[in-house]
Amino acid sequence: MTPRPPSSAALEKRVTRPPGALVIDIEGVTKLYRMGSETVHALRGVTLQIRRNEYLAIMGPSGSGKSTLMNMLGCLDTPTSGRYEFSGKNVATMVDDELADIRNREIGFVFQTFNLLPRSDALHNVELPLVYAGVGKQARLARAREALENVGLGERLHHRPNELSGGQRQRVAIARALVTQPSIILADEPTGNLDSKTGVEIMNLFEQLYAQGNTLIVVTHEEDIAQHARRIVRLRDGLIESDANV
Repeated sequence: MTPRPPSSAALEKRVTRPPGALVIDIEGVTKLYRMGSETVHALRGVTLQIRRNEYLAIMGPSGSGKSTLMNMLGCLDTPTSGRYEFSGKNVATMVDDELADIRNREIGFVFQTFNLLPRSDALHNVELPLVYAGVGKQARLARAREALENVGLGERLHHRPNELSGGQRQRVAIARALVTQPSIILADEPTGNLDSKTGVEIMNLFEQLYAQGNTLIVVTHEEDIAQHARRIVRLRDGLIESDANV
């Protein structure tokens, strides 16, 4: 089951923040893959701009290029051709170390499968990005604790993933995404492994994060999840089919 879409009354009352400075600027981006003797055109000239304080959903059927675009936005891949600038930096020409630095400092990832360390408690899972960033122990523990408190898990700091519900595990993953204070939060099917009630709770949390000024990009194939965003980009056959405010 999937979360119900917000009611019309809820849509009218929800906060819409004015967009800020340009954070992602993609122009004419293509991505080609070789599969044996065939060439797959995953993206066919995508142009897209995303500003700070936006809440954007990316939708599309299987094979539309949705996952490829997500990897591109998350600096997990680079385009075959075209221009991609992240906060004014040319991502298309970056080497692996430079891409890793962008991912660690600028992008908070939330995955469908949570991707938590099973033997580590919530606090350690959340502080991990700060370890890689070279933040001192006391500072990173304080920031990790604050991030968990902000997602309602202040009393679950020392619980391991197997001691938490699915919704709580996703909240840990969201806290981990927030702890580096990234430019954007990129969520891939964030409610895909959750029941409908828990999915609604997670989308309500995303609403709070957006109201606090976070920039959210949610990749989903579910219409009701996309309707929580303020803008929906629809892909088909490697092209943007539509791009409209909700």
